[in-house]
Amino acid sequence: MASPEIPETLDTLRRVFGYDAFRDGQQEIIEHVVAGGDALVLMPTGGGKSLCYQIPALVRKGTGVVISPLIALMQDQVDAMRALGVRAGFLNSTQDLDERRVVEAQFVAGELDLLYLAPERLKLASTVELLDRGDVSLFAIDEAHCVSQWGHDFRPDYLMLSGLHERWPDVPRIALTATATEATRREIASRLHLEDARHFIASFDRPNIQYRIEPKTDPKRQLLRFLQTEHKGDAGIVYCLSRTSVEKHAAFLTENGIEALPYHAGLDAETRAANQARFLREDGLVMVATIAFGMGIDKPDVRFVAHLDLPKSVEGYYQETGRAGRDGLPSTAWLVYGLQDVVNLRKMIDGGEGDPAYRRRQTMHLDAMLALCETVECRRVQLLNYFGQSAEPCGNCDTCLTPPESWDATVPAQKVLSVIVRLERERRQKFGAGHIIDILLGKKNAKVIQFDHDSLKSFGVGTELREAEWRGVVRQLLAQGLVAVESNHGTLVQTEQSAAVLRGERRVMMRREPERPAPKAAKAARERKAPAELPAEAAPVFERLRAWRAATAKEQGVPAYVIFHDATLREIATALPTTLAELARVNGVGETKLAKYGDQVLETLASAG
Repeated sequence: MASPEIPETLDTLRRVFGYDAFRDGQQEIIEHVVAGGDALVLMPTGGGKSLCYQIPALVRKGTGVVISPLIALMQDQVDAMRALGVRAGFLNSTQDLDERRVVEAQFVAGELDLLYLAPERLKLASTVELLDRGDVSLFAIDEAHCVSQWGHDFRPDYLMLSGLHERWPDVPRIALTATATEATRREIASRLHLEDARHFIASFDRPNIQYRIEPKTDPKRQLLRFLQTEHKGDAGIVYCLSRTSVEKHAAFLTENGIEALPYHAGLDAETRAANQARFLREDGLVMVATIAFGMGIDKPDVRFVAHLDLPKSVEGYYQETGRAGRDGLPSTAWLVYGLQDVVNLRKMIDGGEGDPAYRRRQTMHLDAMLALCETVECRRVQLLNYFGQSAEPCGNCDTCLTPPESWDATVPAQKVLSVIVRLERERRQKFGAGHIIDILLGKKNAKVIQFDHDSLKSFGVGTELREAEWRGVVRQLLAQGLVAVESNHGTLVQTEQSAAVLRGERRVMMRREPERPAPKAAKAARERKAPAELPAEAAPVFERLRAWRAATAKEQGVPAYVIFHDATLREIATALPTTLAELARVNGVGETKLAKYGDQVLETLASAG
């Protein structure tokens, strides 16, 4: 029991989790829920959202029910809680009848602190009856953005959660997400009937993540160079838009000495589960995946997230990049994108499902993502502005480190539009970006000759720019809505705004990519990693501790971070405790872990000395 001087919530944080103080915002949320209040919490990945319901569940009488869409990760979540001495269990479709009965009996008997449920289980009358038979201390709705019908992770079963407060009016609810604009937040509050709940909004800033976006030229080679020069041996995630691209890039990395695993919906469930388990349990693996992978991944030492295709929205991009650096150490969010990405996504939106209002929302999402890519200002400022938060230039994104130029591209823009207009008016024809650029460059290839386009007045008027530069011009014209893509054929056409450019009434400013020499980038990467490095004498001790942790995790069949996070091992390697009392003062060493692993850690330190 906590002493009168120490609040029970802080005492629980120390005893169970091994930390002396709450992070910004956590204590206020926790005290509010402990007192029985409803809450909607927006907190970035790695900001400590889970503690906001875990500690109230431990302090309040009864069992905290956590509703999560992450069936594949529930076992790991429960293992992590049990390693802390928390009585946790889950109910989902992966269990057989006997396993479910054991967990149900534990819940009814009051022998669980936390019970994890998939949202679809609440459709079953048996689950509702079970919850009525037990004592529920709170409902935690994790990944609450899944209730947003037009969001990037919509789950229909989440809509049923609006009835929780009607069935159990005296049980507090806490809905949590890492990704929500003001509009999405209002939608979450409305759909879950949390309008009267207290809203807690933490800063979306992740200062340890360096955001970098560069033009796509040869994505495979760009990725390989990025990993070899900056993240050799690091764990990371590479996102691709298609299953084929996932397979291709995973094979390419493996062939080049970087161990990579594929993950996409086309793989059978057993292979997906095995690859996910390996990524979580082994050090230094790269997961190449579609966006089907990643929600709820609690691996703290993901050092980079790379995107080889343009994300459809800033929300999706922010959530995916947020999987890097959960431990607070320097990490990289790296994206390459090109003209074809913009063309493909515009076509997908125009030819996709949904009513016109939905397609307009999708277009707005894409426009915001393009604005982030093409900005000449600080990426972090632009990103935080999108979520309604202000910031100063960070000094740690690509536009801050190597500022791009803004240049007057009005004349090149007029030349592109002139070709489009001449083809349409004089020849009744429409073509894609590649052919239009060929005309501008005066290329007499088979297609140009076939259509007699070398006789056009605009033929060869664009030799002042290289092909790659013209692709950049067309890409930014698409981004600014000055040209459009026809969804059926991918051809370029004018927009309502094109005429003003052609008449010289509108100036067109564009971003010019600065030169970024590779050796300098590699040096910058090493400098960014400096905070993660240890004093020279502590490094071998840290490696010895990691080896002990890896063996222990393998023996127990759990991810290494369930034993101890890297940050905790670093602190141990630096402090070199010689007694259990000294070890107990290290962040991340709670009572249960001290009792379970304390002697082994001290033995490992003694053998390292």
